[in-house]
Amino acid sequence: MAALVRISSLCHRGISPVLFRSSTLIRPVATQKHERDCPYSISARIHATPSYHAGSGSKAAAMHWTGERILSIALLGLAPVAYFFPGPVVDYSLAAALTLHGHWGFGQVVTDYVHGDSRIKMANAGLFILSTVTFAGLCYFNYHDVGICKAVALLWSK
Repeated sequence: MAALVRISSLCHRGISPVLFRSSTLIRPVATQKHERDCPYSISARIHATPSYHAGSGSKAAAMHWTGERILSIALLGLAPVAYFFPGPVVDYSLAAALTLHGHWGFGQVVTDYVHGDSRIKMANAGLFILSTVTFAGLCYFNYHDVGICKAVALLWSK
């Protein structure tokens, strides 16, 4: 996350960067050297917990945040399982987990960078179609070919 500060909003002299001012996750972007030069400091809040990220008491957003973290940890666990125990169950689990991880990731890109009601609807529809085609393609590859685990093993063997 980044905080953008207009140069004109800072004092023209006496500014020194400060990395961490307190033990909390609130830190000043810039502070003045002397109180008489600039009577205010500019600070940025870094959101690192689901309660801040979720908004005003939204349980669904907090659960979604937790689900994203659980899926990321599950993907880390699936990598060695796929290497040591390749099989159809792991192949289809990887297909589902990778598709869902990509869908949520691109969903955040759409949320952050697409503006306007009609554009958001079109981007979400395109994302849903892309995720559906990706999952169907991975399942087709798992069923009609060697599967994800053995395909990666074949790439590494050559």
